Amino acid sequence: MDELNLKEMIKTILNEMVNEAAPVISSPAKESTVGTKQSAMSNKIEEGSLPDITEVDIRKQFLVPNAADKEGYLKMKSSTPARLGLWRAGTRYMTEPSLRFRADHAAAQDAVFSYVSEDLIKELGFVEVATECKDKDEFITRPDLGRKFSSEAINTIRKAVKPNQKVQVIVGDGLSSAAIEANIKDILPSLQQGLKMFGLDFGEVVFIKHCRVPAMDQIGEATGADVVCLLIGERPGLVTAESMSAYIAYKPTIGMPEARRTVVSNIHRQGTPAVEAGAYIAEIIKRMLDNKASGLDLKEK
Repeated sequence: MDELNLKEMIKTILNEMVNEAAPVISSPAKESTVGTKQSAMSNKIEEGSLPDITEVDIRKQFLVPNAADKEGYLKMKSSTPARLGLWRAGTRYMTEPSLRFRADHAAAQDAVFSYVSEDLIKELGFVEVATECKDKDEFITRPDLGRKFSSEAINTIRKAVKPNQKVQVIVGDGLSSAAIEANIKDILPSLQQGLKMFGLDFGEVVFIKHCRVPAMDQIGEATGADVVCLLIGERPGLVTAESMSAYIAYKPTIGMPEARRTVVSNIHRQGTPAVEAGAYIAEIIKRMLDNKASGLDLKEK
């Protein structure tokens, strides 16, 4: 089979998939469905390109024909990223939602197993170190190694970072490198500006490769910082692979209880925007310094 015939076959298969995704309904219902359906596919496939199925906003996508309360359904969908109103083709999902599920799952896997760009790390001037994990496979299977540093890594941090600062900021890839690349350029300036309003600032930012949350505790002890703030990629789901969290603690120590951490989660475009999160984190850090406490102790005060 030559290249031309192969392209024609691919076009035919994709067109059949698109046609299959449309429910067979009567004319009035079809007009209603077309008015609310938001599809990333097109019957016309351009030469050398395919439509991006991930561009569909699933909060607005509505594929149910003859819905008893379409407006109520759409209102409910607008408040959740859950996959509602996808309808079916016989006893299975329609083709388009099924492909979207696979695409989102692939994005989540990529976020876990990819690395933050070295160009980004250099551009932002981070002090780069790594935990004792050798690769991503070990990082996934040995969480304990993602909390520890070699003596060489600790010495690198001590040489690069000013000791006993009020605030030490750390960036860790965690379980989503995509989250760091999507948010870090926006959150750091916002955090710095917010701290300056309280007469505070931070110096060198440490970047941790193969990072688990408790890695911040060892850095806290090594640097003697009053407050350590770790910005880390969270475990991705099918809604987004770009969710980042901030774990903040007052004078963290190795082996301390998790109740001593304060967490700001769901930092991404569809959650808490990075700029807004940075300002909020600055306020939390100021409260920690004033009360000399974090986590549940800070909440009680």
